[in-house]
Amino acid sequence: MKAIIGSDHAGISGRKEAVRVFLERGWEVHEKGPEGDSEKADYPDIAHLIAQSVTSGESRFGVLVCGTGQGMAMTANRYRGARAAVITDSFTAEMSRAHNDANIACFGERVIGASAVADLLGTFLDTPFEEGRHLKRVDKIDKVTGEA
Repeated sequence: MKAIIGSDHAGISGRKEAVRVFLERGWEVHEKGPEGDSEKADYPDIAHLIAQSVTSGESRFGVLVCGTGQGMAMTANRYRGARAAVITDSFTAEMSRAHNDANIACFGERVIGASAVADLLGTFLDTPFEEGRHLKRVDKIDKVTGEA
């Protein structure tokens, strides 16, 4: 399976933690973003790359790490089929997968720290989508406003 992971300059350590988690699980990983704190990157540019990869089916999951996770999620969720969730604790990691079938996990490294990214990503990946009553709701998420 393939994952794509990106960060801006505020999320490099968290991105590296996410890469480690996927590699330990035997996934193919593609990484996007700056290599050092002095190399600046605009979060929307990175979020567009990750969202395109996930919504095209090129990657099964995406991970985005920035200062808060919010801007990355806002950008990624502009794509039809992207269900980017800001993960702040084990409950949001689990429920975003179980009930919302999230396919992009967004983390705020300045909010939760880099080490928490690894732990919460593990919960995210270990939680299956429950389908059932949640499936029709996810279909409604993917419906673009203005469509009949």
